[in-house]
Amino acid sequence: MPSAHVPDLDSLTLLLRVEATGSLGRAGAEHGISQPAVSARVRTMERLVGIALVERTARGSTLTPDGVLVAGWARAVLDAADVLDAGIASLRARSEHQLRVAASMTVAEHLLPRWLVRLAAERPQTAVSLEAMNSSRVEQALLAHRADLGFVEGPAVGSGLDTQVVEQDRLVLIVAPGHPLTRRRRGIEAEELAATRLVQREPTSGTRTALENALAGRAALAAPLLELSTASAVRSAVAAGAGPAVLSQLAVSDDLDRGVLVEVPVRGADLTRLLRAVWPTGQRLGLPARDLLRIAAASRGRNAIRNRHARASRPDPDSRPATGR
Repeated sequence: MPSAHVPDLDSLTLLLRVEATGSLGRAGAEHGISQPAVSARVRTMERLVGIALVERTARGSTLTPDGVLVAGWARAVLDAADVLDAGIASLRARSEHQLRVAASMTVAEHLLPRWLVRLAAERPQTAVSLEAMNSSRVEQALLAHRADLGFVEGPAVGSGLDTQVVEQDRLVLIVAPGHPLTRRRRGIEAEELAATRLVQREPTSGTRTALENALAGRAALAAPLLELSTASAVRSAVAAGAGPAVLSQLAVSDDLDRGVLVEVPVRGADLTRLLRAVWPTGQRLGLPARDLLRIAAASRGRNAIRNRHARASRPDPDSRPATGR
């Protein structure tokens, strides 16, 4: 802790100006204060350190021998403060011109590109790096300070992280056209979905964790038919006829619109989920991170309207032919 006898940096700077000019008046002029104010500051310093620092004469003001010693030490302190100030300025400049983002696959592929375009328009000087990974690894990257801001899709966030909801998503059961499930006019019950072997994401993915939570309390989930590390790999496997899967509506919307995949309604389970921005607890976000968070949160209402319109434009499952085409 700083000693109770150490003057503040501004007072030490003023003491050096008295030493350099030999005059309280000239030191005050250089410092932007009046001579009486300089005299008051010197008296305050002398009371603080407990010794006389300045000798006043008719010819001017000089430092006492003890004052010369204090001034020498003060010069080293002020030099160190300049180094500290330059370092802090460099860190602030870096935080305002760099942004490291870690995001779950769904957010990284289907939401962040649009958000980053808007951020680039607002902050063209900011360099952004984006790493796509599953939600568990996003949290690890934030806690290890390898990212400034993260986005996750799991139903819960681990300890040590603050969070803000930025979007709502919906999980959908998908199959290839012609799959037997496409002949189910009313879809399937949640209990049957739990017992169905699915093409799944890896165990630590937000999508799989959200599905497990949505079906919790029913029969134990069936073992995966396949485990794949990306949503695009799951989509391709389903389209090729490997079996059904549950993925984000954001990830399969285009394939559903083109008829490459078919959605099967699920009854008895709430498959909606919240997408969240996350960052270390107590960490003050830099300006670029705060701007990206604002952009993401502002898009929530627009995406909800767009998703409702997309669902309304697709054929009613009850009106599809039995082949699903």
